[in-house]
Parts: sequence; structure tokens; C-alpha cells
Amino acid sequence: MNTTSIATSPAITEKVTRLFISKIISELAHEGTLQPVWQDGNYALHTDDTGIIYRFSAKVYALNHWVLYPDSIEKIVNGNITPLEVISFITSLNSQIGIAPETLPDYMEEVAGTLYGSVQLQEAPEVGYLATADYQAIERAMTGHPRFITNNGRVGFDMSDYHLYAPEAAVPLQLIWLAGHRSRAEFTGSAGLEYSQFIQQELSPADLTSFRQVLSEKGLDVEQYYFIPVHPWQWYNKILHLFSHDIATNLLVCLGYSTDKYQPQQSIRTFFNCSHPEKSYVKTALGILNMGYVRILSPYFMRTTPAINDWVYALVEQDDYLQQHRFCVLREIAAVGYTNQHLEDALKEDSPYKKMLASLWRESPVPKLQGKQRPVTMAALLHKDPAGNALLPELIKVSGRKAQDWVTTYLNLYMKPLLHCFYQYNLVFMPHGENIILVLENNVPVRVIMKDIGEEVVLMDTTTILPEAAKRIMAPVPEEYRTRPLFTQLFDGIFRFIAAILDEQGGLPEQEFWQLTAKCIQEYQQEFPALSEKFRQYDLFTPFIAPDALNRMQIRNSRKLRDRSNPFDVPGINAVSNPIARFKL
Repeated sequence: MNTTSIATSPAITEKVTRLFISKIISELAHEGTLQPVWQDGNYALHTDDTGIIYRFSAKVYALNHWVLYPDSIEKIVNGNITPLEVISFITSLNSQIGIAPETLPDYMEEVAGTLYGSVQLQEAPEVGYLATADYQAIERAMTGHPRFITNNGRVGFDMSDYHLYAPEAAVPLQLIWLAGHRSRAEFTGSAGLEYSQFIQQELSPADLTSFRQVLSEKGLDVEQYYFIPVHPWQWYNKILHLFSHDIATNLLVCLGYSTDKYQPQQSIRTFFNCSHPEKSYVKTALGILNMGYVRILSPYFMRTTPAINDWVYALVEQDDYLQQHRFCVLREIAAVGYTNQHLEDALKEDSPYKKMLASLWRESPVPKLQGKQRPVTMAALLHKDPAGNALLPELIKVSGRKAQDWVTTYLNLYMKPLLHCFYQYNLVFMPHGENIILVLENNVPVRVIMKDIGEEVVLMDTTTILPEAAKRIMAPVPEEYRTRPLFTQLFDGIFRFIAAILDEQGGLPEQEFWQLTAKCIQEYQQEFPALSEKFRQYDLFTPFIAPDALNRMQIRNSRKLRDRSNPFDVPGINAVSNPIARFKL
């Protein structure tokens, strides 16, 4: 791929600029931050400079979901049409957007990084190919979080890093392994899983022999160390200097590269094992800024992650309803964290610098497949190729099913288990597109698999008896906020996009999609009459909803979206009409 010619192509640059500005307007108008006005047959945005107006065509769907037509966007300066540019667009409207001066540089760098990634994705395959492509081919084609404007900033990667480590580059790579002394490192596994057993599953005999030899040649006792996989970027850019004292004193020893090849996933720091797909994913700390967080991993959280996963897994496996719907979770079965004691002593407050060296292993979905089934990231349902064609209608077309039937099957497998976890157990996940794997058979969903459990699950009932190690998932959530995760993650994060895509390209009117959604909820409620009081108390048919305003969260603090001790203390979008309220029985 000739990346230089792509990056400098005026046509591609203009196309990506239009797409990016259309997303900015769409999402900030959706959240109520920008308020376009109807003017002379089009929508208009008036900037801080009275001589500059942006004009465009759009269609507004339920939940105040804006679909802009990128080719219609015009920048009018004193009556004349002038070229579009993203940074000047944001700054000219910043009195309305509200990016603080001290956070503006970080945000602009994320904007620039996201724009660069968008340019590269203009070579992504068309949806006709993706509709029957394999898991990793689809994974590399995804364009990032649908709601966040700066969803691929990756501040910290240089140009070479991007082409080595970005998910869309899809370059198979080897991980660097370190040995951490047990006085500083801690390994935790699922119940009954010991370190010696697990590490023999994940590393080849040749790698184990080689790594042990490195320690032996230094006169070190192998049994006093845990092996830790590390992202190559993290080793060269963070660990080598931040942990230099520990490296010099052999508390931390570089063992070299392992043999297996891995492909980075959408989350950047998680890797799929291409050499042995049945082996675990590996998730590593990565000290780059991306979409509201420095992508590190806490060694403190690693201590309890397997226990949390064991508890959630046991709950899911013993519940007959969840099993009937074939809902399951991919457990994070092992984790290791290394504490830099010098940084711990120096930094009294919480800091990313305390979380630069930790890893976890998550089960692969591959052993859960049967016959000709194939896994697909749920992010694919919102994906459009460079020509603007959506993948979901193509999946439905290839399946041979009617759109109504396909969507009904999908909702039953995806939404009903999440409703059950909420109403039966007061348990909420973060089931956005990247965290859900759909298992397809003949291009029709047959199962849903949930991942990223340890950091993304909240138990809202503080009276439930949990193992001590799992108690950090408890959160005392005020009553009025308890349905917000469902409205944020499902309605606002996924369904409004699907409804618009199917209305525009899939032959399913928007109103009918929301009717199918309402029917799915009502069917669940009819199956569990004993929960009728909770259905009334946490009413999903309420007339108005106000999901989380994700971009306003990022604009408020581009390095920390949520306070994990109070994850629901976040701004909401302006209240919008609930599209299923009219179907309330």
C-alpha cells in the first residue's frame, strides 16, 4: 500500500474532511451541543464569526439522530463558498462546543490522528466482500466507535507505529515478554487455574525453554518470576525508561519475542492469536491517549479481574433463560500486574504511570463455534464502506431472510439476555459494538458472546453477596439513573444507527424497527410476570430519555471520561422522545 499517495491525495483528503465534519455535526447536534437551524431549504450553523456559515442537507430520525449528506456541506465566508477544513470548523464553533483552552491541544491532536486513520480506511474492502469475510478481515475494516468524534486519535503513535500497530493495518506481530520478580509482580487466575499450568498453555515449549534459559544465564531463579506479555510499543516507549532501575537490578528481565503472531483488535491493545486462534486473546497496557483514556491497565484491577469473571460466568451459566438464548461471556481467565514501587512511592494520587505494566488473557471465541458458524464483531452492523454502502443490509441480503425476520432474531439473542441480566440480577454491561461478538450461521445470528467483563460490568444491587475479590463491581446507583445504561448502550449507541441504516438502505422503515424493539421488550416482560413491579419501576417505555453525552464527556476531560468510583455522574444528552413509547401496551 502506497500510504504517501493516499495521504496526499486532494480528493481523498476532501472526502475524509466532509465525512468527519458530517460526523461532528451529527453527533454534537444529537447531544444538543450544536443546534442547526432550518434556513432557506437547508440546515445552517452560525459560527462565532458572523461572516462564516456552514450549510448542509440532513435527515433527522428518532432520538434526534442526524444523518448528514457529506457532499452537501458548504462553508460560506461572506457569501462565498470556500474549502472545508476540520480544525477551523471546530474552533469557529468552539463557543458552542465548549472545549476548554487547556484541553484543546490534546483534543486537536486526537482529531488529527483520527483524520489520518480515516484516510487509511478509504482503502477498506467494499461490503460485498465483507459480508462473507472471516472474523479478522472484518475486524480490520472497522472505522471506530460510532458516537465518539475522535475515535482513533492514538496520541503517542508516530507514523511508523501506526502502520505497525493500528488495527486497520492488521500487521501480524510478535509480543515481547518480560519476567517480573514475584516481589513486584502478581499473577491471578480463574478458580483452579495455576500459573505453571496456564503459561504452558499459552507459550510453546520452545518459547518456554528459551525464556527460562535467559533467566538461568543471568543466574536467576526461574521460579521467582512471572512471565508478562508486553506490547512492543510499550516496551520501547514506556517501560525501558520508567522501569530502568528494576531492569538494571533484574527485578524485570526482557526475555525476547514469543513465536506466535497476533493481530491487534479494534481496542488497539488487545490481540487475537493468528497462529493458534483457539488460544487466548492477550490484552496489554498501552500508554497512548485514545478516546478519553490513556490505554493502560491497572495492576490492582488485575488482581480481581479473574474472580469477577468467574462470578459473572457462573451466573450466566446457571441461568436457564440465558442458556436457552445461548448467551455467554468470554472470561478473562488470567491476569498479571507489575508494580513499580518507585512510582508508587513518588505518586500519591491515582495516575496512568502506576498502570504501565499489566496484562490479561481472555478466552477466544473460536472454541465456542460449531460447524460452519463464524464470529463477527457487532460493530459490523453499523459499518459503511468507503462508497457509503452499509454492511448490515448486505448481511441480510446474503442470508436470504427478510429484514424483519433477521432483526427479530438479532434482538432476541442480543437484547433479551441483557434485559434479563438487568431485571433479574441488577447487572449491566457495556455491550457496545466492539464488546459483542455475533456468531452467524448462514449469515443469520445464532448466538451472542459478551466480552470485556472485568472493567465494564456494574452490579447495581449492593445487597448481593459477592466474593471479596469481586466486590469492586458493586456501585450504589441512584434509582433515576438505573435504566440509563440500557438507553445509552442499546438505544443510543447501537439501535438509532441500525434504524437509520435499515431505513435508508435495508428496506425496513425506521418506525418498524422501533416497533420490533418494543415487541422484543414486551415479549420478555410477558415471560416474567413476577418481575412486573420492576418493569413498572424501571420503565423502558418512558416518554423521554436522556442517555449519556459521550462527546461532552470527552470534551470535559479528554483523558478521563468517567470516574470509576461514580460512573453514572456524567452529562446526558438533551431529553429526547423515546421511540418505543408509542408502543406501550
